[in-house]
Amino acid sequence: MQLAQPIIRSVREQIADTLRAEVLAGTWDNDTPVREQTLADRFGVSRGPIRDVLLQLSQEGVLVYQKNKGVKVSSAPNESERLLLQSMRRQMETYCLGQCMATLTSDDDQMLDVILAELSRACDTGDFGLIADRDLALHRFLIRRASRELETVWQSITSRLFMDYSRIQDLSEVVAEHEAIVNAIHDRDLAKAEAALHGNII
Repeated sequence: MQLAQPIIRSVREQIADTLRAEVLAGTWDNDTPVREQTLADRFGVSRGPIRDVLLQLSQEGVLVYQKNKGVKVSSAPNESERLLLQSMRRQMETYCLGQCMATLTSDDDQMLDVILAELSRACDTGDFGLIADRDLALHRFLIRRASRELETVWQSITSRLFMDYSRIQDLSEVVAEHEAIVNAIHDRDLAKAEAALHGNII
């Protein structure tokens, strides 16, 4: 039986996850220039890892590279594109949930609880970048448990969707939506988990 392993992220992955989450949560304005040296100073690294991160996020669609103009934050997709991407994300996560549900272990349950607790603390502080990071981490964990290959596709789709926290009046709703997903998974209730997942990805 496959056991869950702690997710150890390299410095480059941590920087990429942080910047991605901040952009998707709306922390950065659309079309904002992204400066290598500013980010290198912020994260305490050389410009090399930052350059790699900016290339990765540009390939994902989070950032946009323009010749002779540098890198800037991408714009949100138009409504028809957003609905398409949203539908694709929902279908992929539903599929992966069905694929991994029967193989989940108590270790997986504990890992989901840890991520959920981190999400709850982020909501308490109102840090939208961290909220988005932990939100994505919970969903990514399930995708990864189903398929490492699909994780890459899922990341590309999800990175083009800005996180619509503006629809939520109280950040405790973010926690409640993810609690519903996690609790259904703990119960190994696939139908209930799928319904909670669909209620969250809107």
